[in-house]
Amino acid sequence: MSTVELKSFKKAYRGVEILHGIDLKIAEGEFVVLVGPSGCGKSTVLRMIAGLEDITSGELWIDGALVNKQTPRQRNIAMVFQNYALYPHMTIRENIGLNLKISGSSKDQVERKVVEVSRLLKLEEFLDRRPSQLSGGQRQRVAMGRAIVRDPAVFLFDEPLSNLDAKLRVQMRAEIKSLQSKVKKTSIYVTHDQIEAMTLADRVVLMNKGEIEQVGRPIELYENPVNIFVAGFIGSPAMNFIAAVAGVRDGKHVASVAEDFLVDLGERPALAEGQKIVIGIRPEHFHLGSDAHALTGIVDFVEPTGAQTHLSVSICDAKLNVIVNGNFVAPIGDPIVLGYSPERVYVFDAKTELRL
Repeated sequence: MSTVELKSFKKAYRGVEILHGIDLKIAEGEFVVLVGPSGCGKSTVLRMIAGLEDITSGELWIDGALVNKQTPRQRNIAMVFQNYALYPHMTIRENIGLNLKISGSSKDQVERKVVEVSRLLKLEEFLDRRPSQLSGGQRQRVAMGRAIVRDPAVFLFDEPLSNLDAKLRVQMRAEIKSLQSKVKKTSIYVTHDQIEAMTLADRVVLMNKGEIEQVGRPIELYENPVNIFVAGFIGSPAMNFIAAVAGVRDGKHVASVAEDFLVDLGERPALAEGQKIVIGIRPEHFHLGSDAHALTGIVDFVEPTGAQTHLSVSICDAKLNVIVNGNFVAPIGDPIVLGYSPERVYVFDAKTELRL
């Protein structure tokens, strides 16, 4: 296993900087997921680690060695791509063992490793087939097998599940997680899907516009986002955001959205009266029924999903997404009372967008 460290990683194309100094340490055997919207720079970071893109400035250290000038082969990294990149005229056995054959391994060594890896990935019965005879999930397992057989220092995954349907993505997520627990290799995984990031990662690296917004365990980013971007990106459906003004009512901090739309914020010593803020409430943090802290709105539309029902609720000019139990029934246009806990209300500075 190997450590990976990025120091002041920058990338520029024709003088235009797209990565603005990435600093990141990845421990031995850690599974780190780079996630963010399209164009944030996550795949560029991965390709720079692999040696497929030049590093404009900064340093890349793998297992304590500076590797900026090393070729991709010298870095001993295996990469799994989105499009599988299998040779259609070769059998699965030949595809998995190709890198070993090129490196000069004996026929017996290649066969032994291929059988070992195919057993790990449950591909034994497909070894004499060609890629066109396999499903998308099976082909992706072959691509992973070709990477594993090399016994690399680091695994890189570039959106490997993007071409699969929703059901198969769930299955492959479980297989990748299981595989990681068996091979225990340092792995860096790129995706734009925050569900993949949350379910797979030991740590999530959330990127935006060529910078890292926050790094931490998945639950840390969900429960303690540092700013509006992180809070809105992590969680599905996304967090509700409402512009408000901080105030004090009966000795308690409140967020004033409209004359008759106040949200109790509980104890918030950092807030100044009259300060412009943005409050955030996750859809799953509402509950039905009137209590000490409740808001009354109108149901705009209802989306049953089975175990849960998603509601769109209007309160004054604010539109809120709400998740309730799947057996809840509410006619469109009916009033609804939503309870909340002040401790579950996030508060952000309206100007800096940082969490207060």
